[in-house]
Amino acid sequence: MKNSKKQFSFKSFEQIYLVDRNSNVKYWFFGIMGFLLMILLLPWTQNIKAKGVLTTLYQDQRPQDIHSPIPGRIVKWWVKEGDYVKKGDTLLQISEIKEDYLDPRLVGRTQEQLQAKKGSIDFYEGKIVATGSQIEALQQSRKLKLEQLNNKLIQLDNKITAESAEITAANNEFKLAKDQYERQQLMFEKDLVSQTQLQQRNIAYQNALAKKIIAENKLAQTQQEVLNTKIEKNSVEQDYAEKISKAEGDRYQTMSQVATGQGEVAKLENQLSNYTIRNGMYILLAPQDGQIVQANKGGIGEVLKEGERITIIVPQVKNYAVEMFVRPVDLPLVNVGQSVRFMFDGFPAIVFSGWPNASYGTFGAKIVAYENTISPNGLFRILAIEDPKEKPWPPQLKIGSGAQGIVLLKDVPIWYELWRNVNGFPPDFYQIKADVNKDAAPSKTKK
Repeated sequence: MKNSKKQFSFKSFEQIYLVDRNSNVKYWFFGIMGFLLMILLLPWTQNIKAKGVLTTLYQDQRPQDIHSPIPGRIVKWWVKEGDYVKKGDTLLQISEIKEDYLDPRLVGRTQEQLQAKKGSIDFYEGKIVATGSQIEALQQSRKLKLEQLNNKLIQLDNKITAESAEITAANNEFKLAKDQYERQQLMFEKDLVSQTQLQQRNIAYQNALAKKIIAENKLAQTQQEVLNTKIEKNSVEQDYAEKISKAEGDRYQTMSQVATGQGEVAKLENQLSNYTIRNGMYILLAPQDGQIVQANKGGIGEVLKEGERITIIVPQVKNYAVEMFVRPVDLPLVNVGQSVRFMFDGFPAIVFSGWPNASYGTFGAKIVAYENTISPNGLFRILAIEDPKEKPWPPQLKIGSGAQGIVLLKDVPIWYELWRNVNGFPPDFYQIKADVNKDAAPSKTKK
């Protein structure tokens, strides 16, 4: 006991071992535990973190390569790197190097060839008209000639009719003379008539026979003339058909030459148009307003290939966007219209990912699109633009600068988020539904 009293008499022992005093540790313990419990009940915004770069939704606001439309040699530079140009300003002048286009009067000579070919077409068309007139004249002449021969055939038919009547009369007269001669001969044999009378009847018989023969010969001659006229008619038809066919052949040949000439005219017009347009390619103009950067070719006299990049023009961007890449496992959690917070390179920020409203230096955005195919880097590309309801993005932004994105998901308690991470569960899957009121923000509902 004596030793114990000596121990309690030490000042350090009295400061360390507070056996006889009341302790506040349990109050501190319960207070801290209550504070931690309150923290666990606070809301926490689930999110997806992703890296991205600044770009723009509109292709005409992205950096544009300026290529050489034709092979050529640099004559003069009108700009230098860093210059700001307006649409239509002259950037570069080049000259021709291909031997097919070295003639300084190439356009004029092609124009002369075109006019000459058009003149030859006019001559061929005139020949077509003349050949058509020749064909019409031949057809008219054939018609007249055939009408003449037809009239002759009609006349010959009439003549044959008359000669047939003459033959009939001659036959009748011949029969009568023959009968009289034969009776006179019988009477002579009976001595009823004299020999003189018999001879007279014989002469009349011979004259009738001669008339008959003459009439038959005339009819045969007329029939032969009819046959000759028909032959002549066929010959005329063949002759004129041959002449008309030859004229039509010449006409079709001339029409073919006209068609060939028209094709050559179209080809020359195409060449003339190409030469005229090519002459306008010797001066390269700025396609839009912007800044000239990365001029790859320099000096005077350097040769350019067709389609070779000469420089890049960076237009003034008015509609920035951020392209960021998320993992495939996070893609189902991303929806169009979803809110995103961005931290841009060069702008200080204090970020509380679970409490976006408490963060400083971040900028709001909305997702406008995501690609349905995976990118070569194994991630899915998402595009987000400035949220008009949030503060505007800084004007100092440039295309290509980096950005850190936080895609905001569902609001859950902190204890739930800790439990989810401990178990390795993904964030809650939900869809954004548009409110009936267009001015209201999209509501988040769990699916």
